[in-house]
Amino acid sequence: MVCVPCLLLLLLPLLRVSAATPEPCALDEEDFRCVCNFTDPKPDWSSALQCMVAVEVEIRGGGRSLEHFLKSANADSKQYADTIKALRLRRLTLGAAQVPALLLVALLRALGYSRLKELTFEDLEVTGPMPPPPLEATGPALSTLSLRNVSWATGGAWLGELQRWLKPGLRVLNIAQAHSLAFACAQLPTFQVLTSLDLSDNPGLGERGLIAALCPHKFPALQGLALRNAGMETLGSVCAALAAASVQPQRLDLSHNSLRATAPGATSCVWPSSLSSLSLSFAGLEQVPKGLPPKLSVLDLSCNRLSRAPRPDELPEVNNLTLDGNPFLDPGSLKHQEDLKSSGVVPVCARSALTIGVSGALALLQGAGAFA
Repeated sequence: MVCVPCLLLLLLPLLRVSAATPEPCALDEEDFRCVCNFTDPKPDWSSALQCMVAVEVEIRGGGRSLEHFLKSANADSKQYADTIKALRLRRLTLGAAQVPALLLVALLRALGYSRLKELTFEDLEVTGPMPPPPLEATGPALSTLSLRNVSWATGGAWLGELQRWLKPGLRVLNIAQAHSLAFACAQLPTFQVLTSLDLSDNPGLGERGLIAALCPHKFPALQGLALRNAGMETLGSVCAALAAASVQPQRLDLSHNSLRATAPGATSCVWPSSLSSLSLSFAGLEQVPKGLPPKLSVLDLSCNRLSRAPRPDELPEVNNLTLDGNPFLDPGSLKHQEDLKSSGVVPVCARSALTIGVSGALALLQGAGAFA
């Protein structure tokens, strides 16, 4: 008998219950979050039954291949539509497994009957080609899709193929540690309502990779673009990539990149007129970079290596400027950060109360909201 909890097990049939092995799943006392980690050589998949009542579910497969469960991938989940709809599930994380593309698609079809809003894939290897998409998307109506360290057998076509299985309405897309961000733009459908794109933690991306990832005219509603630790080097090259893709973000996060103040022989670039918030914190800057947008609401230059206060002619017209954690404010901060780096501890930039235009408390609140 096929059971609905298989939805939480990548549509796998329930296996025998074994009392000899520890429970791989744990449900909190509020029945809100359920976490499964199937690391045992002979995992008891049926332990995930308890996750049926949870709102937030995380399932990790212990790095094993799930290919032997392909026989259940063709099961018709439509007969369980009402039961799946009744599940409280809103956020689902799947990770640490080798998943055949056919099995992944079967999961998406079943989730199409659910009220799932946030889906995360982590440390997955998707094997084999994706099947042809249906004429009308049958997967879930997600608001947020996050992928970290996910590899696909289909190369740069993976995002377009995945998107065609999802119902319209995706607003937030996060892709980290990607194996390929050179998307096949011609086959990529337009993200009509996507407002937030986060390509952070892709250190090999660089400006050239950014141009390949930002397919022209595919992100018409984009408001926030995050590129933390993404191999960006100069503001001019990032500006050129945005212009080439016709992207008009309001918020741009370039923190945690080793930025150069300017590139030799760089040509001027016109920033999107919509851009109002720019983060350049933790960028190793020893001076204010040239080529900044002429007007900003928020500019974050905190936790850099500025040895003096910026001159007015070096800055754009800006309402809220944050300079905390620079050596000219705290001469010992730079040495403290270097000492932490050499000891293997990730340096934390202690924010001071210095802001220009607003109080320190208000600046911190506005900064957190701008790049959330």
